Amino acid sequence: MRVFEKNSNIFNLLSEAVSEGILVVNSERFIVATNARTDQMFGYGKGDLKGNPLHVLIPEGNRKSHEKHVVDFYAKGDKRRMAQGRNLFGIKRNGDRFPVEIGLNPFSLYGETYVMALIIDVTNIKEKERQINELNEGLEKKIKVRTVELRDTVAMLKKEIKLRTAAEAKIKNALQKERDLNELKTQFLSLVSHEFKTPLSGILTSATLVGKYKDSDQQDKRDKHLKTIIGEVRHLNGILTDFLSIERLEKGKEVYKFTDFSLSKVINEVIYNANMLLKSGQHINYPQNVDGISIRQDQKIVTLVLTNLLSNAVKYSPEDTTIDLRVVLGEDKIVFHVADEGIGIPEKDQKHIFERYFRAENTLLNQGTGIGLNIIKGHLENLDGSIRFKSRENSGSTFTVELPVENITEH
Repeated sequence: MRVFEKNSNIFNLLSEAVSEGILVVNSERFIVATNARTDQMFGYGKGDLKGNPLHVLIPEGNRKSHEKHVVDFYAKGDKRRMAQGRNLFGIKRNGDRFPVEIGLNPFSLYGETYVMALIIDVTNIKEKERQINELNEGLEKKIKVRTVELRDTVAMLKKEIKLRTAAEAKIKNALQKERDLNELKTQFLSLVSHEFKTPLSGILTSATLVGKYKDSDQQDKRDKHLKTIIGEVRHLNGILTDFLSIERLEKGKEVYKFTDFSLSKVINEVIYNANMLLKSGQHINYPQNVDGISIRQDQKIVTLVLTNLLSNAVKYSPEDTTIDLRVVLGEDKIVFHVADEGIGIPEKDQKHIFERYFRAENTLLNQGTGIGLNIIKGHLENLDGSIRFKSRENSGSTFTVELPVENITEH
């Protein structure tokens, strides 16, 4: 300590030229010198700190950890910041604590070891840091709030987009349905005008000719034209029946009636009516395994299905060909196969064959509404049945119908 008293002028000259607080302690940790900035920082008068133990400047709660830092420092003996990365505090004469940063520098003088501490009051810096932290925390909270708001906004926008997309799809679907409906109406009007015009013309012509044959010996000619009229009226009645059937199917008003009936009786009636339509040389093979067989199903639908398939086979087959009707009896189902040697269905048209009003391009010169297959497919699906086909153009077609039956009995 006397060394610094002897050289106080030199120390004062050097220490007062810096803005940091300077404090020198000896190896016993007593303060041997301070500059004015240190005295002012800790609230002491000039020279009041000399001879005091260092711990008078350290808050009581921090003295134990400070002791450890000092021991560690002396063990290493290098220049460095004290307790770097930790918060250090000093205590003023009036007991107020304040944050400090301390740099330690060991040196020797006349055989004695000293440590010079450069002390900075970082109260303002810490306050700025606190304010910055508060600002950052506030900003983070605002960001979180804003993020939630943006997330909610994005969710609302996604929901709105989804609703609008659904609405647009619904509108597009409605427009497409309207276009399809208009197209169907056009097809229907064209179909009706064509399909009704030909039979009506035949009826008118035959009715006119009947009136001209007045003599008794002309009865055969009258019968011929009366037969034509009856046939055309039946044809028109069949078309109207098909249209009504479509309406009932669409509205779900079709009622099915299940009864036990003779399979051979139905097939005999269907083939008998189909024979009336046969072209020259055409022949229908009668199934041989249906005699004495009764099944429980809707008789009207079975008749409708077989009538439609056989009439199509006759219509689209040339003269001198055979139409084959085969029946396969299972335990809980019945399978009908109707095969012909006709014009067949072009491959590109096959996927549309069950669509309403559709007619394959090679059938357009024949009379037809394009609704028969559509109707029987609807009935079969309602009865948990099915219909399928195989066909090659100019090589004929085979239609296969499967229907569930509650029981099959033999007489």
